[in-house]
Amino acid sequence: MLTVEKMRILVVDDESGFQRVMRKILEKADFHVECVDNGKAALNLLKKKSFDLVLSDLIMDGIDGIKLLKEIKSLNKDIYVIIITGYGTIENAVEAMKLGAFSYFVKSHDPEALLLEIDKIRRMIFLEKENSLLKKQDNQIEALLKSKNPVFSEVLEIAKLAAESNSNILITGESGVGKEILAKYIHSVSPRKDNSFVAVNCHSFSDSLLESELYGHEKGAFTGSIGRRIGRFEAANKGTLFLDEIGDMSLDTQVKILRNIENKSIERIGSNMQLKIDFRLISATNKDLMKSIREGKFREDLYYRISTINIEIPPLRDRREDIPDLVDYWFKKIKDNLKKDISHIDDEVLEYLYSYDYPGNIRELRNIIERLVVLCRNSNISSNDITKVHGFDSQPNLLNMSLKDARYAFEKEFIENALKKNRYNIKKTSEILGISKRQLFNKLSQYNLRLRDRS
Repeated sequence: MLTVEKMRILVVDDESGFQRVMRKILEKADFHVECVDNGKAALNLLKKKSFDLVLSDLIMDGIDGIKLLKEIKSLNKDIYVIIITGYGTIENAVEAMKLGAFSYFVKSHDPEALLLEIDKIRRMIFLEKENSLLKKQDNQIEALLKSKNPVFSEVLEIAKLAAESNSNILITGESGVGKEILAKYIHSVSPRKDNSFVAVNCHSFSDSLLESELYGHEKGAFTGSIGRRIGRFEAANKGTLFLDEIGDMSLDTQVKILRNIENKSIERIGSNMQLKIDFRLISATNKDLMKSIREGKFREDLYYRISTINIEIPPLRDRREDIPDLVDYWFKKIKDNLKKDISHIDDEVLEYLYSYDYPGNIRELRNIIERLVVLCRNSNISSNDITKVHGFDSQPNLLNMSLKDARYAFEKEFIENALKKNRYNIKKTSEILGISKRQLFNKLSQYNLRLRDRS
């Protein structure tokens, strides 16, 4: 998830007392603050340093607030400006907004009103950076979602049709199949594409931290909360909220999420005020949620709320016709990023890459190719390179086999070692390997492996 650096604010006011008050308020709210007492000094500083926001007094000697606003906008139209004014000059401040000021603040008003305006700007900066990042990822999404496989092609068609609606979508599939990539694709072809795509991995946070991430908090809501912070729900307003690994969410949090989905509103931690949020929800999980419901680990009412449309992504091994294009894409992208002068991949290596089962799916494919590119010392990737990066170093006898036989031998030993490590616990082993229990049993039958009594 994109993080936004601490906002940089420049205060321009000829009253030193007001400067001190603003610095104290803004720094307590976790902003970086600098102050100057005239417009000329402000322009000189803006040419040397980067600021997100300028708070400028309207009435100043020399360069007043209106003229400073015009100069700032000609210097950098992306800098936000809030005009500071008194009651007697509100009309002039409104005129400044027509010239490009974000808003105005009356000096005698509660500073909380100013902080609310600045929080809006902070959110807008977040959305701008998030959208910029998403646009850069569009080419990658397009490349990874091209398919010659009829099942996956149908998945993409369903995703495109679903994107046109506002229905909640649940994406399922094994770890590494590209659930977030599909979610971004849905957002990119939806009516919300010009707004933010905000992703949250529910597995990455404890319950309390997850709620803080989702809802944000008010100043003083808990120890260490020195300023207001918007959460991921607010950041996703008018856009798409993607909840990855939703099956790992606690039951208490599930209750709150259900209420948010039904009411389209949230409360920041430490506040009783309801905030209406317009968001489109996409969820994803590699777990069997129906099984989790039977085990009392997932709420049935939440499941039906998040899964108006259910899209299952097939594992990579079930769409092998896409592997050559994916290998080609990652090879070109990674070697260009690393500036490695590698001309091609030998046929023996390609045969291995095309025939391997990829229990870790697209993520594992990418990692293998990246290791191959990083460790390659010549102008081409050879069979010697594949032995270095994919576990064959300790098995020299494999080098005398065909790649097909070597892959068979390696996978058999790999699964056997995983079973031993997990004391032949099928559930735990399948989770670590990133495959279902049914798939693991199929592998046991394929390789004639026997389960032993746990010691």
